[in-house]
Amino acid sequence: MPDPLETMAARIDGKAFAERLRARIGAAAADFVHTAARRPGLAVVLVGDDAASQVYVGAKGRACEEAGIASFEHRLPATTSAAELLTLVERLNRDGEVDGILVQLPLPQGLDEQAVIAAIDPDKDVDGFHVINAGRLAVGQEGFVPCTPLGCLMLLQDHLGDLSGLEAVVIGRSNIVGKPMAQLLTDANATVTLAHSRTRDLAQVVRRADIVVAAVGRPEMVRGDWIKPGACVIDVGINRLAPTDDKPKGRLVGDVAFAEAAAVAGAITPVPGGVGPMTIAVLLRNTLVAAHRHAGLPPPEGL
Repeated sequence: MPDPLETMAARIDGKAFAERLRARIGAAAADFVHTAARRPGLAVVLVGDDAASQVYVGAKGRACEEAGIASFEHRLPATTSAAELLTLVERLNRDGEVDGILVQLPLPQGLDEQAVIAAIDPDKDVDGFHVINAGRLAVGQEGFVPCTPLGCLMLLQDHLGDLSGLEAVVIGRSNIVGKPMAQLLTDANATVTLAHSRTRDLAQVVRRADIVVAAVGRPEMVRGDWIKPGACVIDVGINRLAPTDDKPKGRLVGDVAFAEAAAVAGAITPVPGGVGPMTIAVLLRNTLVAAHRHAGLPPPEGL
């Protein structure tokens, strides 16, 4: 009988990959400063006092400074009107020191998220949420891609190399992860199925995949017996379970039952420490790319 430890999937260390990527971004940002005589700039807009959003914004600001990117934070009260927010976005669109604009979501009730995203200059939309950037991705033009799916693609290509001909199943069809992930995999010459809550016999669909990307927001929905032996599993989900005596804050889990899947898969991302660290790293990457475009410089190499 084989040793269970020898049959466990390789862990795809997103934290380590993100650290290496951020180091390359820092070096490229220093080169940009030398050439353009200014730092790349990212403006982050936070409206209201959502606790998780405040943590994310703080982390993004620290990551910017560590990478040599100027961080411009705009913290607005929850009572901010739509007109006031759109006026700020328009001012940032015109600001020559700002290469990327990120409006932290969710916005307080009463503010139209789609209208705010639509107001951002697509060439400063480093989140990749603007409909113009979604269209550019769909037709293969140069634009910005949402950070999480692009980070997932980087992890897949780092681990698997060429994805041509591999069968991929993306579970979840959100505009932020699922749809752009499916497009990126298609562009990488994988054969892609975009599955969702209405997919018939979802487990059987997943079982044929060489690559599984789970992004549904349902804790441990994807079970071990859904996974094809040797498949590469990217778990985008991050869910906090109910508190227990030994975990008073609740345990963090992904959309995949990790222990079950790891016994079958060839490789898998853990939660936490897998996809999560890649999102901010790719945000920095997108900001640096935007800065090069605005300065009329060729794109930074190796990013």
